[in-house]
Amino acid sequence: MADKQQPSTDDQTATKDAAQQSAGKAKDAQVKDQPKADAEAATGATKPVATAAEVAALKQKASDFEDKYLRAEAEVQNMQTRFQKEQATLIKYDGQQLAKDVLPVIDNLERALAVEATNDTAAQLQKGVQMTYDHLEDALKRNNVTEIAAIGQKFDPTQHQAVQSVPVEDGQTADTVVKVLQKGYLLKDRVLRPAMVVVAQ
Repeated sequence: MADKQQPSTDDQTATKDAAQQSAGKAKDAQVKDQPKADAEAATGATKPVATAAEVAALKQKASDFEDKYLRAEAEVQNMQTRFQKEQATLIKYDGQQLAKDVLPVIDNLERALAVEATNDTAAQLQKGVQMTYDHLEDALKRNNVTEIAAIGQKFDPTQHQAVQSVPVEDGQTADTVVKVLQKGYLLKDRVLRPAMVVVAQ
């Protein structure tokens, strides 16, 4: 029977070196993974846990922010609505100041027409004044400036300004306008100037 062949010294050394290398790699891997494991362990150990009071406080804070946001949004909408109304009003009553400035001109033309023409020159002049008055009055009407009705109307403090009162006479009704001292005018539904009137009492 042949003797069993003993492993050579070189084979033993190679096997030993391979075992040492494997052990070294395993050790290196363990060393590399250790900080990660330590960090995970530390994180797990110090993970914050919110208390009921903290949760309630955060919910209240979120509710406050939501309330402030809703209020701000409502305020912006109110401002937009107000702006739109103001713009609509400006457009509706555009030219109000010009109409007010023209009213004294109308008054003066009416006074000129009230003077009796005594000769041909005065008559021609009066005719020119009448034409000017008619054109101006027509322009005002086209721009929604109209005269306030007064004679025989019930006194309306929103449209009439009573400067004098007289006793009621036959055929008159109390609290009605019996004389107009100065005409009043409206721009659409807004009073440009109230009519100055005499009222029967």
